[in-house]
Amino acid sequence: MTTTVQGLDRRTFLKLVGGGIVVMVSVGPSALLGQERRRGYPEDLNAYLRIDEKGHVTIFSGKIEMGQGVMTSQAQMAAEELGVGLDSVTMVLGDTDQCPWDSGTYGSLTTRVFGPALRAAAAEGRAVLMQLASKKLGVPKENLLVENGVVSVAGDPSKKVTYGELAQGKQIARLVDEKALLRSVKEFKLMGASPKRLDGVDKVTGRAKYAGDIRLPGMQYARIVRPPAHGATMKSVDVSAAKEMSGVTVVQQDDLVAVLAGDPETAAAALGKVKAEWTKPSLDVDNDGIFAYLLEHAPAADVRLNRGDLAAARSSASRVFESTYNTAYLAHAPMEPHTAIAELKDGKMTVWAGTQTPFPTRDGIARAVGLDPKNVRVITPYVGGGFGGKSSSRQAVEAARLAKAAGVPVQVAWTRPEEFFYDTFNPASVIKVASAVDANGVITMWDYDVYYAGERGTGIFYEIPNAMIRTHSSWGGGSGAPTAHPFAVGPWRAPGANMNVFAAESQIDIMAAALGIDPLEFRLRNTKDPRMRSVLQAAADAYGWKAAAAPSGKGRAIACGIDAGTYVALIADVKVDRATGNVKVDRVVCAQDMGIVVNPDGARMQMEGCITMGLGYPLAEELRFKGGDVLDRNFGTYHLPKFSMLPKIETVLVKNDELLPQGGGEPAIVPMGAVIANAVFDATGARLYRLPMTPARVLEGIRKAEKKT
Repeated sequence: MTTTVQGLDRRTFLKLVGGGIVVMVSVGPSALLGQERRRGYPEDLNAYLRIDEKGHVTIFSGKIEMGQGVMTSQAQMAAEELGVGLDSVTMVLGDTDQCPWDSGTYGSLTTRVFGPALRAAAAEGRAVLMQLASKKLGVPKENLLVENGVVSVAGDPSKKVTYGELAQGKQIARLVDEKALLRSVKEFKLMGASPKRLDGVDKVTGRAKYAGDIRLPGMQYARIVRPPAHGATMKSVDVSAAKEMSGVTVVQQDDLVAVLAGDPETAAAALGKVKAEWTKPSLDVDNDGIFAYLLEHAPAADVRLNRGDLAAARSSASRVFESTYNTAYLAHAPMEPHTAIAELKDGKMTVWAGTQTPFPTRDGIARAVGLDPKNVRVITPYVGGGFGGKSSSRQAVEAARLAKAAGVPVQVAWTRPEEFFYDTFNPASVIKVASAVDANGVITMWDYDVYYAGERGTGIFYEIPNAMIRTHSSWGGGSGAPTAHPFAVGPWRAPGANMNVFAAESQIDIMAAALGIDPLEFRLRNTKDPRMRSVLQAAADAYGWKAAAAPSGKGRAIACGIDAGTYVALIADVKVDRATGNVKVDRVVCAQDMGIVVNPDGARMQMEGCITMGLGYPLAEELRFKGGDVLDRNFGTYHLPKFSMLPKIETVLVKNDELLPQGGGEPAIVPMGAVIANAVFDATGARLYRLPMTPARVLEGIRKAEKKT
């Protein structure tokens, strides 16, 4: 029987890879991996690997590499379970004709969800090879050792056979259908180490290929007619002047009007000759008025948590605190703009795209050009940063439509203004919190309403007997939400969690300060969660925390959170210029419990990257717009963190080898807004409720704080 896996079946795969030993894994049965089936993975095959007749291992993974290091960490996991060196492993990533179906690279899922399936495949491959070696060497499996792809007899290393010799002349296909026997932590040789990145040399020497580096014979460069604002409709278009240019092809297909040329400069010149008239929508809202607008158009609440009696808790409380927090729209602003190259040849559409979602992109292209998904192939080269923004792959669909219409390969590479205009922005949001404490400094009530940030990051790890959490729309839309935002929104590194933890951990600090309790002590007093207590204490120890209630004037603070199964605590030092309102972050200490750490250096790099990127949304990043018109179209006005803003960063990996590896790409960015806001309060007594905390808003907060005193 042939089993289809989102367009790729076992027979096709076995024909593709040829001889050797092939292992395929299903993450469907919970017994296989000891965890629930998540994120829409199909019930059939999810991880493939092949050991060829030279003993070389090829890993086929639907995940992609965009700088986060998963090419190396996936290879480490597979090599560890197989008992081979990293130099024996080749990674094939994000190729829809060769790799197993995958929903996309996002949510810090690669290591914690796909990783166990990959390890299971490698462990099964090792089991097959050990069975073959036992027969060939004439000894029981229990008496065999394997190292660097060589199986030998314990106590007699002269009796040995290589993986390549065992695979010669074989075509063995195995599907893991029972619990895989994975290596224990004490057996690890590669997992837990920090080898050189497999993509490192290519990237530092410039050999690495991104979508924009792909060149095909006869390829044309496209420039597309764009609207002046989101929601604008084209009344008329005049392409006659562009058609008269030598070497220029004009494509008009429904809503797609584009010019093609043999070089990007000519294409840009041709676009300049196209005259279009537009009807703009009337939407009277901007980046200052958006919060009232969102509340006015908010859908009904979904109750996510309801325990205890809020009314009784409020009436009996020693103190009640009510706050409203606002956060702005944010752009992803990756170094590499959205780019794709498409070619239609012999009825098969092949697209090279910078995308986080090869398989959903393939399916979207198939719908757009009227092909069966089996006749569309998406190949993902290296991706130059995504942060969630390359989950939507509009440029790939545009390239495919143009390639089909023109009959030649076409490259669509967005300009920087196009990148900003068509970004799926992190949504603006409003969060309202009411909380209460008793006379002993114990939190007794938590009443939490989220508008447009969703529920990620709303989980309560404090011991609060009376709690209500309501969400009004997810961060990506939901009931009633698509008409509320003036433009498309989408995932932005830990979507929703940054905003929710900013609100929640600011509220925790407000209560601690009002009671005159040290902020670390207040958190420890109100949580029994052992992992949270562990990261809080680890961060405090590394920082050298000395107890003092805020505002102490020192400009230091703490915040914590949970994301992607990882617990994280941050402590930050800031300096605030009271004359200008400028905030300088001097030091950040980050403690993180992420279970088994596959690659410690890679984990630290992700923590450091989160902290660096996490300077932006609290201090600088805010998309300015008016109606559907995006006012920030380049880095001249959209302010990202600069090297001059970087603090001293110290990372602590809290050991927890009892837990399978958890996510590392997003957790450390989540508390950055809260820890900086709390530190600004500790330095000045000014509580900031809106992000980003621009100098003008900081000065306003200081003036308000001074009036209160």
